Amino acid sequence: GYQVTTESRLLDHHFPEWGQSPYFNVTLEAEVTLQHLLRHLYVLIPVLDDDKHYWVGEDEVTKLLRHGEAWLAGHPEKDEIVRRYLRRQGHLTRQALAQLLDEDLPEPDVTQEEHGKEEQAVERYIGLNEQRHGTVIAALKSSGAQSVLDLGCSSGNLLKRLLAEKQFERIAGVDVSYRALEIASARLRLDRMPPLQRQRIELLQGSLTYRDKRLEGFDAAAVVEVIEHLDPPRLAAFERVLFAFARPKTVALTTPNIEYNVRFPGLPAGRFRHKDHRFEWTRGEFQTWAAAAAARFKYTVQFLPIGPDDPEVGSPTQFALFVRLR
Repeated sequence: GYQVTTESRLLDHHFPEWGQSPYFNVTLEAEVTLQHLLRHLYVLIPVLDDDKHYWVGEDEVTKLLRHGEAWLAGHPEKDEIVRRYLRRQGHLTRQALAQLLDEDLPEPDVTQEEHGKEEQAVERYIGLNEQRHGTVIAALKSSGAQSVLDLGCSSGNLLKRLLAEKQFERIAGVDVSYRALEIASARLRLDRMPPLQRQRIELLQGSLTYRDKRLEGFDAAAVVEVIEHLDPPRLAAFERVLFAFARPKTVALTTPNIEYNVRFPGLPAGRFRHKDHRFEWTRGEFQTWAAAAAARFKYTVQFLPIGPDDPEVGSPTQFALFVRLR
């Protein structure tokens, strides 16, 4: 939305025979916040110059996603901007574009503070979120895990409870949204946390459908109300990231049971609990998926109900506990 004026200049007005300078005077006009303008310029100036003079590594992907949040994912020249910013390094470009795709299709791992309020309003009368967190933490403690990933950590509700458990010596929250991680950082008061406590936790910006070596080496992973926000064709990529590459010993995973939706007052028939859900599974569908994933990646899996277990429609939340065989 900028009005752009460019002016070519002589390389040196004392020596006009040298010709035109490769640089231009550029004037941008728009009514935007200064923060908005600076985010654009931070990304686009090196893209237009197309000549970075320093090493480009994974930290540049993080910078690009941070400064490109809320605008780059929808930009018509997104692919070219990413390629130039990352000096056409294929693996970094693919990583950044994959995370931008996640950002463009809102998921729980991209949510901000207000994301999920609709679902919480539906479930609040039975305190389902507290029950989910309690069940997941109990399972992780029983597994003996000392290091835990919270995949799709959003604004840090589960992270706060994990930190309260001294058994967990290393905790990492992962989300594709930089804004969500900012909210989590504020909620956890990381800037005021005592040094020994601060060493236990880190927040990582990353996608759940793209391999990330930072996710490897953890004892356990919590995946709470995440998979239903993924488009079904992307579940296979998520499975590989979690079970093949990160490969924790224990995975605690929850998702809604669509059969129970008829028991929620005020939820119209046929509607999902949250407008961003790409699907909600029956008990049979969830157990079929989980059993197949467990067999494919050498895990065992057991299923437990979370919330009131209705004799006709089951419990509102489905819980699968995966344990690695080797």
